[in-house]
Amino acid sequence: MSLCATALSEAERLLVLPPLPAQAAPFRGLGLEALLDRIFATGAGLPDAGLALALLELPLDSSDLEALRTAADDLRRCLVGDTVTYVVNRNLNSSNVCVLHCGFCAFRRDDGEHGAFRFPRQELLARAAEAQRLGATELCLQAALDPEARLDGSHLAHAESLLRDLGQAAPGIHLHAFSPQELLYIARCDDLPLDLVLDRLVDAGLGSVPGTAAEVLSEPLRRRLCPEKLSALEWVAVIRQVHRRGIPATATLMAGHIETAADRVAHLLTLVALQRQAHAASPAAGGAAPTGAFTEFVLLPFVGALAPAPLRQRVGRDQPEVAAMLRLTAEARLLLGAWIPHHQPSWVKLTLPVAAEALRWGCDDLGGTLMEEHITTMAGASGGTRQSAAALETTARGLGRPVRQRTTLYGQPMAKAA
Repeated sequence: MSLCATALSEAERLLVLPPLPAQAAPFRGLGLEALLDRIFATGAGLPDAGLALALLELPLDSSDLEALRTAADDLRRCLVGDTVTYVVNRNLNSSNVCVLHCGFCAFRRDDGEHGAFRFPRQELLARAAEAQRLGATELCLQAALDPEARLDGSHLAHAESLLRDLGQAAPGIHLHAFSPQELLYIARCDDLPLDLVLDRLVDAGLGSVPGTAAEVLSEPLRRRLCPEKLSALEWVAVIRQVHRRGIPATATLMAGHIETAADRVAHLLTLVALQRQAHAASPAAGGAAPTGAFTEFVLLPFVGALAPAPLRQRVGRDQPEVAAMLRLTAEARLLLGAWIPHHQPSWVKLTLPVAAEALRWGCDDLGGTLMEEHITTMAGASGGTRQSAAALETTARGLGRPVRQRTTLYGQPMAKAA
């Protein structure tokens, strides 16, 4: 079996189920202030799922929304200060040929279909070298599950050679690569234990893992939204093995489609449970986060303009509902608490002006410059495909906030040699 028994057992314990309405009943009569007081009283524990559901379903007027925004912004300031960060990076989507047919995806294509692509290796290496010349400290690699991404019949050998070649083309650059879905696909196609796959990828240069393919960690929802994809339990198990191997990962939530408040609660509290487990299993000196843990949380609003028609018709809008996503930004900050200090909006999905507003609702990071982007753009997003460091810095300073460039793991980039 690709996934180890220990990780699956941990995943069964850590995966939070969507709360039932009855679980929120004891908290229904409470106002916003009382709900927030109870959430803050949780401290380092796992917030009560019924309490979280009551918060997410609570009707809020304009004064309540401002109070929610202020609470999230105050918590952000307490945890990470006022400085806004960003990373200079390049996105590399090497192929969109995919064996899956997810109900929300406008990126994937069948082999030979109009719009299908596979970038030649030399093109990827040239883009990596160019990115480093332009100041990038990170390459973010994500692709579809391409059945032809093999070397001598092995998907793992192909992935290893790609990492090594990119590391030679851009020496020292951080390689942020392979979602949990991609990792499990490699392990299963090659009939290898996931731990072995992870060890070999790290040896080849893997620095961290993007926590995409999570969508919403609610099994009933996934059966309607992406039944071919790895299950919520499998996603959690993969992340546990990633964390146990000391590999950092990001955490994401795709929201604003057909998910319910209970689905969102299950997802966010599962992230808390995973992060608590990472800290308990590998405590770091001085109370710092362990290496194998979530580095940040990224809210990914659903973009439906070019998404498959059945889901687009059910959602009923092409672009994210800004007010709802800002409210969820604040709620995520409050429920994730101190466990995941860094929060990032998606300027690709929201546009940069709305991402700037999200910095007032609990976010502290503007993400990456990207230089190019295909997955969200092919869904019809209006945020663009690249930002300059100057544009991100101007955005932060426009709010009166200090700003600095960071590395993938939130350190200071090394100064360039004179």
